[in-house]
Amino acid sequence: MADVIWRDHYPEIIGMEQVEYMLGRFYSTDGMLQQMRDGQQFYRVLVDGNPLGFLAIEARGEGSYFLNKLYIDTREQRRGLGRAIWEALLLLLTDMRAMRLQVNRQNYKAINFYFKVGFVIERVADFDIGDGYFMNDFVMLYQR
Repeated sequence: MADVIWRDHYPEIIGMEQVEYMLGRFYSTDGMLQQMRDGQQFYRVLVDGNPLGFLAIEARGEGSYFLNKLYIDTREQRRGLGRAIWEALLLLLTDMRAMRLQVNRQNYKAINFYFKVGFVIERVADFDIGDGYFMNDFVMLYQR
């Protein structure tokens, strides 16, 4: 799913070279297994048995979480699925007091979605991910 979603959505934001780099580094089998060993919990989003997206979260202390990934097939966006996923996540994480995430500063669709569900921009940050590539992100925060 990451291959399809990333190649469809991200080239105009970060360019195809960085898309391929990130897919190889973060979405290869080895990369994802390492992320799981590091504490990320992955979930597939299924609707009527069809995979339409995925997410990964990580506990970062008492009541604090990090949303590492939330991706929905671009053909399925703007139909309420993101909000449904977010609401299900809130029900699952009953102890959550704060959730943070990183989102590319040019990813306007995602930023607007996060604003709509209650996130605010906490800070601006650039992350060196190797081979001359950077993630130029907003760190966003949701509190309840």
